Amino acid sequence: MECRVLSIQSHVVRGYVGNKSASFPLQVLGFEVDSINSVQFSNHTGYSHWKGQVLTADELHVLYEGIKLNNVHHYDYVLTGYTRDTSFLEMVVDIVQELKRANPNLVYVCDPVLGDHGSMYVPQNLYPVYKNKVVPVADIITPNQFEAELLTGKNISTEKDAVEVMDLLHAMGPDTVVITSSDLPSRLGDRFLVSLGSQRQVRPDGSRTTQRVRMEVHKVDAVFVGTGDLFAAMLLAWTHHYPNDLKMACEKTFSVMHHVIQRTISYAHELAGPGRKPSPPQLELRMVQSKADIEDPAIVTEATVIS
Repeated sequence: MECRVLSIQSHVVRGYVGNKSASFPLQVLGFEVDSINSVQFSNHTGYSHWKGQVLTADELHVLYEGIKLNNVHHYDYVLTGYTRDTSFLEMVVDIVQELKRANPNLVYVCDPVLGDHGSMYVPQNLYPVYKNKVVPVADIITPNQFEAELLTGKNISTEKDAVEVMDLLHAMGPDTVVITSSDLPSRLGDRFLVSLGSQRQVRPDGSRTTQRVRMEVHKVDAVFVGTGDLFAAMLLAWTHHYPNDLKMACEKTFSVMHHVIQRTISYAHELAGPGRKPSPPQLELRMVQSKADIEDPAIVTEATVIS
């Protein structure tokens, strides 16, 4: 059966960010993707220069109305990422709510992009919109540690703290929460970072159960752009294929990330030459070259079930 995704994200002409980072891997895995570009830039903002346009909330509404007029607005998933405008974000919420009324089984996957490492890189006024309007209608969210702490008001210093934060996020709405990166110490040493996930499920008898997992992920000494968009898209895909097995969905997702990033960094160092730091163009994700790994990733990141 055809599975259709509405992806409302940024777009770049050169490279892989936003919709460019999410659409190809989803299509490779069999999803039909309709893309609305929240911005259209020449390239991502990690370059020295960029040019382009930003979609307004009114323009988003016009595009959505066009889809509705043709009666082709049945979606199984909505996927969103980086946004800088409150009215645009509120319009996204309105669209998600309307689509959920049309299809109560629709799953909204949200990367709540707010900031990292203690500082915000979106305007402060987006925070209450995410907390009070976006997260409550989301089904799957992929915050980093800073974003999870910001949304819940609770700091994460231990794994127990992280579990409590994920439970607080569940209480706000989403059934699946993956903290994509944290500052928790890895049992495998300094070359790994810790990610955690939690999935709340309803048993056939109506009782609830929660599966929680921990991943130790290889660190890479480079700055990539578009990896968060790829991660959210892959989590969407693999939770679709393994809806009741967060452990497997996370292993597949994190393994895809590993393969794409390793291929990218190897290529970037080859281009840069010995002893030279790769440039932003050289660090563009090697997405097309990773097609086979996206389709059937060798598992290199195993998840541990935690209590």
